[in-house]
Amino acid sequence: MSENQKKTGNILSNINPPSELPSFITAVAPPVDQQPSVASVDQQNEESSKKGTETDPFIPTTFSPAIPANKDTNYNAQGDPEAAAVSGKTSRDFASMVLHPEPLAEALSPITQSGSALFGWMKGAVSQNGILQKVAEKAKSSVDTIVTTLDPQMKEYINSGGDTEVIVASDKDDKVRPIREAFQTVFGKATVIGLPTQAAGIAAQPVGFSAGLKGAEHRINFIRAENPRVDDHLPVVAVENFLVELFPEQWFDAGVIVLFDYAKNILLKTVTQMTPIPLPVIASIQADTSDDYQLKDTGFAVTVGSVMAKNLNTNHTEWHKTYTSVSRSEMILSAAKTIATLYKQAVTEYFASTFGTSISSSE
Repeated sequence: MSENQKKTGNILSNINPPSELPSFITAVAPPVDQQPSVASVDQQNEESSKKGTETDPFIPTTFSPAIPANKDTNYNAQGDPEAAAVSGKTSRDFASMVLHPEPLAEALSPITQSGSALFGWMKGAVSQNGILQKVAEKAKSSVDTIVTTLDPQMKEYINSGGDTEVIVASDKDDKVRPIREAFQTVFGKATVIGLPTQAAGIAAQPVGFSAGLKGAEHRINFIRAENPRVDDHLPVVAVENFLVELFPEQWFDAGVIVLFDYAKNILLKTVTQMTPIPLPVIASIQADTSDDYQLKDTGFAVTVGSVMAKNLNTNHTEWHKTYTSVSRSEMILSAAKTIATLYKQAVTEYFASTFGTSISSSE
């Protein structure tokens, strides 16, 4: 080393010590010679660990098995006398047990026997008047109601059948349809057929109760004599409209309904709702009937329907509804229900007196 270098020394030794640090510096790292050693750090960690152990003592978890530890569960151990003894003891215990299994039929008898509560309920539920039978009938009735609502013409096909068959002495829809509905309402199921007929020997417009009754009877006799399909066992229903003067100069139109069952000797009669007729209409009908009209003793030569329909400018079958808001079919339906109900009662009495039995609702 040269003499010049010895004179000057280390360049760092010539640097003045640093001035005081600014006030905003709050932490100053310790000098290198004051930093803790590794041994001191380990001693501090040991002391903190010892302190934590003293404050939070450790509680060991204990295990409690379901089978005690001193109980040997190895029954299949071979060569172990204690295990073999345990296995033999177990086998002997099961072998010594006497089992008396109950027969299957006896075990299930409370369920399978017909007198049990469950099967007794099921038997009653599916019987003729049981719950399930009523539910099925209700469901069928609901379906029939929906079908007939969507298509009213289906009603006569759904309710047709049964043991009741009725012949209507007319092929006019305003007569046949209400009579069919009346009998199907009363009997549940009934076959009602309309056949053409005529009332011979009666005026075109019968006048009086006796003339109306005679006209209905003539229609029944005609259809029974002329139509081979109508035998003595089929009831025949006829409708005949007539005029009647109930009060002085006050006339009414009404319809007589007659049912005749020759085989059972049943004859029933009723009258529909009456419709008042204006006196000028009666005067017009009387004027149009000549004095030499052959059937004048039973009525007029001109029907009241033709005159009323002409004056009301409507069809001759709709003049009742146009004039009174009640159609002829509605009037016939109400009276036909009465006839059907009376006929059902009469048939029940007939079978009771003849055979000592009664008929069902679908006679």
